[in-house]
Amino acid sequence: MKLLEGVEIIEIPKVEDVRGNLAVIEKDVVPFDIKRVYYLYDVPSNAYRGGHAHKKLIQVLIPLSGSFDVVLDDGQDRTKITLNKPNKGLLIPTGIWRELENFSSGAVCLVLASDVFEEADYLRDYNSFTAYKNQ
Repeated sequence: MKLLEGVEIIEIPKVEDVRGNLAVIEKDVVPFDIKRVYYLYDVPSNAYRGGHAHKKLIQVLIPLSGSFDVVLDDGQDRTKITLNKPNKGLLIPTGIWRELENFSSGAVCLVLASDVFEEADYLRDYNSFTAYKNQ
């Protein structure tokens, strides 16, 4: 699997125990200060989320439960990554188009964001995204 420039799989430290595992996200795990946390759940398997890019915002997606695919596009190359391990996060830098699809039953996607919601930061139209990338 080829990752686009700046996209990384982040290993989230875990403490294994017979009573259940514990994953820990602290300051040194995510390469930005977390200013917003939200999660997607009850997404129908035939639906998709995302369909946008950000000008400034950086995100980490973590599959807390189940699995889903993330289609990433930098304006030239596209790749698809399946997330299905709650101790692995996907770091998505600025300027990367993302679409989330193929959600399994019960899937939960946790999102850690570098800033609060700001509509002006979104590129919601693919043609606007490619024009932005080619400036």
